Amino acid sequence: MSHIKQQVWLAGATGLVGRALLTQLLHEPIQLHALLRHPAKDLPSSPRLQLHQVDFTRADLAACDLDHPDAVYICLGSTMAVAGSQAAFRAVDFDAVLNVARAARAAGASRCAVVSALGADPASAVFYNRVKGDMEQALIALQFEHLVIARPSLLAGEREKLGQARRSGEAWALRLSKPFYSLIPSKWRPIRAEVLARALILALGQDGPAVHLLESDELQSLGAT
Repeated sequence: MSHIKQQVWLAGATGLVGRALLTQLLHEPIQLHALLRHPAKDLPSSPRLQLHQVDFTRADLAACDLDHPDAVYICLGSTMAVAGSQAAFRAVDFDAVLNVARAARAAGASRCAVVSALGADPASAVFYNRVKGDMEQALIALQFEHLVIARPSLLAGEREKLGQARRSGEAWALRLSKPFYSLIPSKWRPIRAEVLARALILALGQDGPAVHLLESDELQSLGAT
C-alpha cells in the first residue's frame, strides 16, 4: 500500500476486529471504503474514509457507487447465540462473506484478507467450524492473486466500549485463561484484536503464496512486530 490511489474495501468495520483494522488502515496511504449493514455514527472522520451502506444479502451488495478496489478486508461474523439459528449464522459467516468477496473480485480486487477461525474445516462435525471451512474454500475458488486467511483463537478486546453485545462465553473463557496465559500454547492463546489487525495488514501487503493461511500462533508473532 504505497500510494494514495489504492482503493481498499473493509467489510465489518463496526466489529471488534473491523474497528481495529479501520483504525490502523487510516494510517496507511490508501482510500478506505467501509461497507456497513447499518449507519454507524461513532466511526472516525477522515477525508480518506468513505462509508457505504450495503445489502450483504445481495451478490452485488446493492451499492453501485463503490470504487473499484485493489484489496478487500472481510471480518464479518456472528455467533450461534447471536444469530439464533444455523441458517442465520450461515447467512452471515458464509453468504455475506462470499457476497463481499465476489463483488470485490468482480470489481477488480486482486488481494483479499478474511477472518476465519481456529479449527475451520469443511469436513468438521462441528457446525461452526464447518461453515468457516466452507467459507475458506469458497474464497479460494475465487482465485485472488493473494488471499490471506486468518484463523485466530479466542479474540480479546473491549466489545462493550464499541456498543457490541457482550459474548458471555467469550468473556468467561478469557477470564479463566488469564491466570494461565503463559502456559497456554501460542496457537490456543487469546489474541488481541489489534494484534490480529496488524498481522492482516502486514500479511496482505507482503509478497506471498496465492493462498496464505495463518494460524493463531503465526498471527500472534506477525502482529507483534
